[in-house]
Amino acid sequence: MPSFKPAYLIHGDDHGRIAERRARLRALAEAESGAQGIELFEGDRATPATVAGALAALTLALGRRFIIVDGVEAWKDQELDALEAALKGSSPDTTVAFFAREDGRAKAPKRLRDAVLEAGGDISAEQSVKPWELPKWVIARGRELGVRLEPDAARALIRHVGERQQRLLRELEKLALCVAPGVPLGTDELEQLTAPSAERRAWSLADALVAGDPRAAVRSYLTLRAQGERIPGLLYWMSQRLRAAHEVAAEIEAGEPVAKVKRRLRMPSRAADRLIAEARNAGSEKLRAAIVELADLELASRGGGAAGASEDTVALRALQRIAG
Repeated sequence: MPSFKPAYLIHGDDHGRIAERRARLRALAEAESGAQGIELFEGDRATPATVAGALAALTLALGRRFIIVDGVEAWKDQELDALEAALKGSSPDTTVAFFAREDGRAKAPKRLRDAVLEAGGDISAEQSVKPWELPKWVIARGRELGVRLEPDAARALIRHVGERQQRLLRELEKLALCVAPGVPLGTDELEQLTAPSAERRAWSLADALVAGDPRAAVRSYLTLRAQGERIPGLLYWMSQRLRAAHEVAAEIEAGEPVAKVKRRLRMPSRAADRLIAEARNAGSEKLRAAIVELADLELASRGGGAAGASEDTVALRALQRIAG
């Protein structure tokens, strides 16, 4: 059973994280005392005087009493006389939690912070991390969970998941369940673990086409179809990869330095190296022909092909021609 302090102040500009903390506290409070043991003060009711009155009032509820107060970033120091006194005389069976979603000049008043600490409470700051600081933040949070991320892997996770800290933290928690503690995690392993299964296999299919591996392409295609993936969705991934490979091959054939081409590819280093090598090996002419084949396959999938063969038969024949 968790232990609760008399008072909490959760403040900062990471509003999503603050909302999570509020929801978690409410769930813990309901588990401890039931819905009848929780009092919410929001909007017009969330004033220092109202909360002070609630702290001083007697209650017939059994068990610990929880008071949750939103919007304290709008409070002023000069309004807190009664609340300060109420916190000092608060019942030991009462927990009050103040939430401040700070923004610009709207901040939790210093006097409230001092009062929470004096009451034996706890203060937590939930601050947003600047985009350029996110890789270090991801690496540090991963280390706390036993996930050792290389810098490239941290940046790859941010590209894949986005910059929301809550979403990144959820992905790190999932990774902690999948990898042995302390084992370094590179970009390839990270992409395999964080990308949805269908997306991973769709990229594998596209890569097999670029690499000229018909057996791998057919195997990936049949696996995806067995999972319920449809041809129009798969065409998107195949087309994206083939067009990127064609651009790479054409740039290199035109004399563009490989390092410059690689910098323009928005993908992890090893994946970019592999795409460049396979695109050079295939050549721009073959890749252009492959894109035309895909366009014909898309037309056939929309009912514009010749009658007779099934959709899967037409697709498999096209994939074998492209990869072969």
